[in-house]
Amino acid sequence: MVKKLTELAEGKGDTELSSLIKNSANQIWLAGLGAFAKAQEEGTKVFEALVKEGEAVQDRAKKTADDKIAEVRKQATGSWDKLEQVFEERVARALHSLNVPTRKDIEHLGRRVSELTHEVKTLSAELEQRKTPAKAPAAAK
Repeated sequence: MVKKLTELAEGKGDTELSSLIKNSANQIWLAGLGAFAKAQEEGTKVFEALVKEGEAVQDRAKKTADDKIAEVRKQATGSWDKLEQVFEERVARALHSLNVPTRKDIEHLGRRVSELTHEVKTLSAELEQRKTPAKAPAAAK
């Protein structure tokens, strides 16, 4: 640009030189405005593209975090189940060593009591039947 101005300035008067400088400054100003407008236009597009990319990254990060949380929750649940099973086994062993009956033992005893109650009722009924006919002939005499 300076070369061009120097070539143009050779052999011309002050008025023409100032006109050339003014014209050159105006072109520089317009080029700057054009660059600003272009940057502003492209900047908006770049900004929108960055926002879209940011949303995509956020979605991927959220999905990854959700997957990790689900995996940790699954492991924690499995560990909790194992811990619960170990606890139940140890409590059962402690109760067994103290001779505390288990649910199975109590259910078995309940069934046995029911059977024996039924047996007692049956025997009582038979005993009543034996006593009743013996009293009837005695009353007839």
